[in-house]
Amino acid sequence: MRLKVRNGTRDCILADRAERASTFVQRLVGLLGRAHLPLGEALLIAPCSSIHTFFMRMSIDVAFLDADGVIVKQVEALPPWRVTAAQRRARAVLELPAGTLRASGTREGDRLLFEPAERAEEL
Repeated sequence: MRLKVRNGTRDCILADRAERASTFVQRLVGLLGRAHLPLGEALLIAPCSSIHTFFMRMSIDVAFLDADGVIVKQVEALPPWRVTAAQRRARAVLELPAGTLRASGTREGDRLLFEPAERAEEL
């Protein structure tokens, strides 16, 4: 199921086409194999408290979230071939296109909300 990610603190949409990676294989693969992550897309990895960008071909913005969806740490434009330190309070990680956090004014302490993305009307 696709998700819409909204910054409830700043009342703005971060992604309207987010996917959730919750199985071992989904979390392991993550964004590998993608040449880019278009604006409006994101990947929510849960459970997760650290990530790596080995073998990736793009920089990404990263938000580490606690159990309530509050950003406990964020990294802007994390380049390929990096690894983040484990964030003790993090229960999930949201990966976004580089520049999304800055453009939206998103900051540590903001609360993110996740809801099902609206489905297109069938013809």
